[in-house]
Amino acid sequence: MRAAAVIALTGLTLAACGERTEPAAPTPAEQVSAASPASDAEVSAPAELTAGQLQRVCQAGLAAIHGQKTTDIQLDGVEGRVVNASWRAPVDGGRRRAQCRVDGDLITWRSVDAASAEEGRWMNQAGDPVTRFVLDGETVAITTTLPDGSVVEEQGQG
Repeated sequence: MRAAAVIALTGLTLAACGERTEPAAPTPAEQVSAASPASDAEVSAPAELTAGQLQRVCQAGLAAIHGQKTTDIQLDGVEGRVVNASWRAPVDGGRRRAQCRVDGDLITWRSVDAASAEEGRWMNQAGDPVTRFVLDGETVAITTTLPDGSVVEEQGQG
């Protein structure tokens, strides 16, 4: 009987010694995607972009994301609120294709001709860069926050 009590107490003690898991701190990209833009200016994105604004924003966003000139991004069409675009691949001269959508002031994209489902997913998950835009007349300002917290800002004519 005494052995059973010792075994039971030992089991309870060991169970209480287990590792505590604290929730992981959000990544810089997660913090940015959850926060509103820090600006006293007017709202950066209209409640609903016109088709022309959506195309300009996606063209500028994809150019910034992929290191291209805005004029190099060819708009291939719009399916609902998704813009199809393509550009000359810098390495092999082929074509890269992507889709772009906008939610508020966030630009989200995905590769159309990706080799795998993981590479072809929408880039809006934890660990993905967060790309935001601001429309100012004909100018589209793009701000990308990378997973390490660094920020890249670009402005171009849309």
